[in-house]
Amino acid sequence: MSSKLPPTLRRLFGASGYHLLAGVVSLLCLLPLLWMLAASLRQTGTPLPRTLDILPWPPAWENYARAFHIVPLARYLFNSLFVVALALPLTLLTASLAGFGMAQLPRRQRTRLLVLSILLQMIPVTALWLTRFLLFSWIGLTNSLLALVAPALMGASPLFVLLFYWSFRRVPREQYESARLDGATPWTAWRLVGLPQARPALLAVSLLAFLFFWNDFINPLLYLKSTRLYTLPVGLMQLQELDKTNWPLLMAAAALVTLPPVGVFLWLQRALLCEPLHGES
Repeated sequence: MSSKLPPTLRRLFGASGYHLLAGVVSLLCLLPLLWMLAASLRQTGTPLPRTLDILPWPPAWENYARAFHIVPLARYLFNSLFVVALALPLTLLTASLAGFGMAQLPRRQRTRLLVLSILLQMIPVTALWLTRFLLFSWIGLTNSLLALVAPALMGASPLFVLLFYWSFRRVPREQYESARLDGATPWTAWRLVGLPQARPALLAVSLLAFLFFWNDFINPLLYLKSTRLYTLPVGLMQLQELDKTNWPLLMAAAALVTLPPVGVFLWLQRALLCEPLHGES
């Protein structure tokens, strides 16, 4: 005779199935990264593995050191970190201020800016290359790392502004009005009322902006002439041009470029998962 399972067991089996499915999906997403790390430890001159070789033996840890000797990856790493260190806080500042300003406008003006932001998001980035190059040449920003930081002064992407706008719109308008009655300026309302309640958007934009500037490949090629100013993505291309068949060395360099974004993602994901929902005390 069949009998129904108790509610406790049903919840236990349901939770176990959920975590099993999440584990399988996570493993599938991690497989390319594991394959790249394993390929980076193969001996020099060996072809790419056709299967997942978890730990090649003996592991060739010297591939990572050789990548730094063939091209100046240490210099390129410093340039990438410099660009991200300047561009990330600037992006958060300008995008959050723009989103906060949009959220405070009357409905008609707010709708116009919202439509404009969506239309700007649809413009392909290739349409901006020539205009930006001429503008940066005119103001003397070419062949400078500041040319890579300049997009942060405009929020880097309309998407970042929209993410902050939607977060600030979720804040009850009574809180802004109460802050104004207490004598708070718009700057104070943005800093003390808006930002603390837009922390999930702040974390999400931080991750997206980090990836935006860390993975930037086209802008260094467009605006930089000196190889000393190149960033890691361009350095990876240089390494590929110098030795196209040395796959373990290329995978080692690719791992060096990939691991920092993965670490930032894991750190911000943990902070985002610990973020309380609106209305929780």
